[in-house]
Amino acid sequence: MKNVFSAAALLLAASLPWGSALAETVNRNATLNIAYGNRPGTLDPYLTTNNATSDVDRHIFEELFTINDKFEPVPDLVASYTLSDDRKTYTFVLRDGVRFHDGQPLTADDVVASMSRWLAVSTQGKANLPGAVFSKVDDKTVRLTLPEPSLITLNVLADVKNIAAIMPKRLIDAANSSKKPVSELIGTGPYKLAEFKQGEYLHLTRYDGYAARSEPASGLSGQKQANVKDIWFRYITDESTRLAGAMTGEYDIVFNLPKDNIDALTSAPDLTLAQPESGGSLITYLFNKQQGPFANVKLRQAFNLALDVHQTLLAGYSDPRFFKEDPSLGFPNQVDWYSEAGKPFWNQHKLDEARQLVKASGYNGEEVVIIATKEYAELYNLAIVAQQVLKQIGVKSRLDVYDWPTVLQRRQDPKNFDLCALEFSMRQVLHQYPFLDSRAKFPGLSNSPEIDGVLDAIKQAPSLKEARPLVDKLNVLSWQYLPVIVLGHATPEPVAIKKNVKGYHDLIGPVLWNVTVSQP
Repeated sequence: MKNVFSAAALLLAASLPWGSALAETVNRNATLNIAYGNRPGTLDPYLTTNNATSDVDRHIFEELFTINDKFEPVPDLVASYTLSDDRKTYTFVLRDGVRFHDGQPLTADDVVASMSRWLAVSTQGKANLPGAVFSKVDDKTVRLTLPEPSLITLNVLADVKNIAAIMPKRLIDAANSSKKPVSELIGTGPYKLAEFKQGEYLHLTRYDGYAARSEPASGLSGQKQANVKDIWFRYITDESTRLAGAMTGEYDIVFNLPKDNIDALTSAPDLTLAQPESGGSLITYLFNKQQGPFANVKLRQAFNLALDVHQTLLAGYSDPRFFKEDPSLGFPNQVDWYSEAGKPFWNQHKLDEARQLVKASGYNGEEVVIIATKEYAELYNLAIVAQQVLKQIGVKSRLDVYDWPTVLQRRQDPKNFDLCALEFSMRQVLHQYPFLDSRAKFPGLSNSPEIDGVLDAIKQAPSLKEARPLVDKLNVLSWQYLPVIVLGHATPEPVAIKKNVKGYHDLIGPVLWNVTVSQP
């Protein structure tokens, strides 16, 4: 039944404080049931860039910096900061009144311990802030010292995938001692972890001691309000089950919708389809460049030479609404990072030349191992295409199919795979793609001194405008070395949302704070 408001009631609501108006219509004891298609391999934010981890962890943890809706880095746990004249030393003053989920106050010791571990074990820390040191000035002040100035320091600290989460020092010390992932997830965010049952569900509950910023909400920054009490991520790996749950109203929010059936949801009376306005992902084939057949760049080039990008993406994503054919490492709305300089190397579809290059590579019949999962339907489809293309150019292959956590685990060992299809969520700067930099030690291991050198030169540039020619050069080098093949950009996936759920938005993943659920 629709709510009907009189003109007088509307005027009264408009005159009330925002929270008072909400109290009349919003159920603060509500539960959000979310159907989510992929299961996290780990919840330790330092150890992965996978969406299934970061989509949850961003609600539990906070960083020193985060990003606003313009993808700009802005303070999160930092109250104020200064940068030295030589651009090598940042001094961060922490916000007052911030407490962890265990009730303990945030201190400089927690920040130094957390960031030191993040620098040591994360792909982002190792690759983009090598030699950086965090130190304590006093209980509320932290210093970051860099060996060289870096144009992208704050972007790296605000990474949305390899999250530089601030945790209690005791948890960091225990993880360092055991050399294992953190044993508890305790942050300062608006939600805290209540329960996690591997492969089945994850339950978040409101943290009543949360200290919100006062600025208006923007992107992942500003004021965060936990307007629902509980959030359940239900790990539903079957597409048809997620679709049915959306149609019947079993779930309040449904992610990873089957693309072939999305149109059926447009007529569902109690649903809306939310289409994120920004973001998306790079659609790639990732090679194991450390060992095996694709350690030879000529074989990587042969595979790239054979690809018909349009047919490949159509096989993977079903409909051109869900992808854009594009060779760039950056996205078109990222003016400073978008480049078509690599276009001559892309989408050539020259099978005869590819077969000749296979012979020139010295390939002698080894079996290429393509690793895949059916939990990401598009990536599984791309893996099937890869196998067909390899057959066309005379390369043997087999498809090893596992659940997603097993794929993540097996991909860590170069003995287990040669090729896989992957999406990499849009990042603020190109340096945050872990496949580029050899220092990131990302599975498959790039080893291009030329690419490393250009990445460093961009960081050392006085401005992004002056770094522009280097961005073009980086794109060309990437297509020559081929750490990955960029097929194009996946458009952000639509999300099915019940009509009584308001305030949902997406910025390289779901933002569930400030979401409200109306009274039934």
